[in-house]
Amino acid sequence: QVQLVESGGGLVQAGGSLRLSCVASGSISSNVMRWYRQTPGNQRDYVAQISSDRNTRYADFVKGRFIISRDNGKNTVYLQMNSLKPEDSGVYYCYSMSVHDGGAIVWGQGTQVTVSS
Repeated sequence: QVQLVESGGGLVQAGGSLRLSCVASGSISSNVMRWYRQTPGNQRDYVAQISSDRNTRYADFVKGRFIISRDNGKNTVYLQMNSLKPEDSGVYYCYSMSVHDGGAIVWGQGTQVTVSS
């Protein structure tokens, strides 16, 4: 099954933008891909989803500001984050659910995003 590696996190001021990347070790063209966010002391919260046919869904707290996309030729999923707020801070995790391999779910290691005021 695939392995996922996130990158692109960092420190940004409120109102700024970041683009996160999630690179898979193999094909994800048939997989449902998601981004989650975890803040200290809290569970991982759903952020965005993109299906194999590129249908997208977003959590209410990011709708209109974040865009999820995929490039299957590069085995990569992106999260473009705009108009960032301090409350967007946290560790962002990439998630993959395969329609093959018994419906295997894989998580990346996470990338830290810190938004300062």
